[in-house]
Amino acid sequence: MEHQGHAGSRWYSISVFALSLGLVLFAASLTPSLIPRGPVLQGALAGLVMALGYMIGRFLLSLWRGLQIPEPSGKWSTIARAICLGAALVLLVFCLSKSMEWQNSVRVRVDMDLLEGGGVIAVLATGLALFCVLFLIGALFQSAFDALRRRLYRVIPPRVANLLGLVIVLLVVFVASRDWMLPSAIEFLDETYETAQDLFETAPPAPTDSFIAGGPGSLVDWEAMGQPGRNFVTSAPSAAAIETFSGAPAERPIRVYVGRSQDDDPKERARVALEELKRLNAFDRKILLIASPTGTGWLDPGAHDTLEFMQNGDVATVAVQYSFLQSPLALIFETDTGLEQASATMEEVYRYWRTLPEDSRPELYMHGISLGAWSSMHAFNVFQMLDKPIAGAVWAGPPFPSYLWRQTVAARNAGTPYVLPVIQDGEVVRFSSQFRKPAQSGGEWGRIRINFLQYASDPIVFFEPDSGFRQPEWMKEPPAPDVSPDLRFVPVVTQFQLALDMALSKALPGGFGHNYLARDYIDAWVAVSNPEDWSPSRTQALKAICNLGKDTGCAVE
Repeated sequence: MEHQGHAGSRWYSISVFALSLGLVLFAASLTPSLIPRGPVLQGALAGLVMALGYMIGRFLLSLWRGLQIPEPSGKWSTIARAICLGAALVLLVFCLSKSMEWQNSVRVRVDMDLLEGGGVIAVLATGLALFCVLFLIGALFQSAFDALRRRLYRVIPPRVANLLGLVIVLLVVFVASRDWMLPSAIEFLDETYETAQDLFETAPPAPTDSFIAGGPGSLVDWEAMGQPGRNFVTSAPSAAAIETFSGAPAERPIRVYVGRSQDDDPKERARVALEELKRLNAFDRKILLIASPTGTGWLDPGAHDTLEFMQNGDVATVAVQYSFLQSPLALIFETDTGLEQASATMEEVYRYWRTLPEDSRPELYMHGISLGAWSSMHAFNVFQMLDKPIAGAVWAGPPFPSYLWRQTVAARNAGTPYVLPVIQDGEVVRFSSQFRKPAQSGGEWGRIRINFLQYASDPIVFFEPDSGFRQPEWMKEPPAPDVSPDLRFVPVVTQFQLALDMALSKALPGGFGHNYLARDYIDAWVAVSNPEDWSPSRTQALKAICNLGKDTGCAVE
C-alpha cells in the first residue's frame, strides 16, 4: 500500500494507511466519557490519540512486510489508500457533527450548562497541531534510529542491527526519563507544593490556644504543619455551634494533624501524633477517628464537620501528612509514602488503643478520601483486628488500584451493578452514592460497619489500567444516572479518555466526579457511626446546614 521504508527513506514520508488509522482514533476520541471536555482539551486528546494511531499503523505495516505478505500494487494500491482515507474522513466528519451532542449528554447529567457551539474549529486546530508536533518528535527518533542502524550495518547483519539500534534508542530515552527528567519533575513539583503550603519562614503565627495542635505545649510543629493541616485544626466547629444545632450540651472536637515536614520518618510522625492525642485526652472521647488525607494533605470538611455535629462534638480525629503533591501525582509518583504513613499511624494508635479498658476506650473508626482512602484501606489489617476490631470506616472515592476495594467489588452479589454493588446482606460492607443511601442496601449491621461512598462519574474510582484493550466491567452495564448513555468502549481511545477524565475529575459541580458532598457523608456517617437519639428529621436538619457545596463543611446561623 505504501512504498516499503528503508534506512535511507525520507523521515517526513507519510503513510496513508497509518494516517487513516490516526484519523479514526481522532474521530473516536470525540465520543463522550465520564467528564465533559472543552474544545481545547478535546483537541489535545484527539491529537494525542491520532499520533498514537499513526504509530500503531506504521507498526502494523512493518509487521505486514516483515511477514512478507503481498501488498496491493499499482492502481490497486491507489484504490486501497483512497478507500482507507475516504472512510476515515467520513467517520471524522460524522463524529465532529455529533461531538456537541455527545458532550452535552454528559453535561446535562452532572448539572452543567449545555454547550451552544461545538468548537469544531478549535478541536481540529488543536488536534492537528499537536499531531504535527508529535509527528516531528517521532521523525527525530526515526532519524536517530536510522543513523544508528546504518553504522551498525558495517559490523553486524542488518536484522540484528535493526533490533539492536531500536533497543539502544529506547534505552537512552528510558534512562534519561527515569534518572533525569522524571526525578527533576517530581522534585520541582514537591518543592512547588511545599512552598505553596506556607512552611517554616512563611508560616502564619502559631495559635495561642493550647487545645489546638501546634499551639502552646503541643508536640506538633506548627510551622511544619502546612496550610491544609493548619486549616484542619483551626476550623473545627465550636461547642457552641454544635449546641445550637443539637439543643444539648456539646464537647469541643479534638483535631490532631502532623505535617510531612515534622520529621522524615513516618513512624516518628505517627509517634508524635499519638503523643499529641494523649496530651489532649483524645482517648476519653466517645469516638476516635484515624483519617488519612489526600496527596496534598487536605482533609474534606464535609466528612469531618458532619461527624462532629451528629456526635455532639464527642470526637477526636488524627491525621498525618505524607506528601505535598496533588493526589493524581502522588498516586503515580509517591504511592508508597501514603501507604507507609497510614500503616505507621494506624499501628501506633491502634496498639495503644487496644491496651485501654474495653468499656471506657473510644469507638475507633477509619476514614479517607481519594488517595487517603487507598492508604487507609491499606492500613486496615484484618488479621490484627480479629479479636479487637475497629467500629467501622467510611472510605470516599477510593482510587482504582485499591486492593481491598477491588476485592470487595469482585465479591458483589450476582446481578448488582459494578458501580454500586451489594455485598451479601450488607451486614459488614455497603456501597452508597448520591443516588443510594447505605440504608437502602442492607438490613441490620454487624459488629463492623464499612461504607464505600463513590459516584459513578468519578474516574479516580472507575479508571481501568487495561481499558486500552478490554472493556471495563461497568461499561457493560446500563449507565448510572450521572453517566452518559452515549458512552462506548473504543480500544486504545477509552483508556486515554479515562486518563484525561482523572485529571479533570474535580472540574464538575459538587456531587459528581471526584467532588464528594457533605450530604452524602451524612448518610454514610449516620449508617456507620450510629449516633444516639438520631432520626431522619435530624439528618435533614444537618444536611440543611452542611450541604453548602464542595470543599465546605457545616455552619449554623
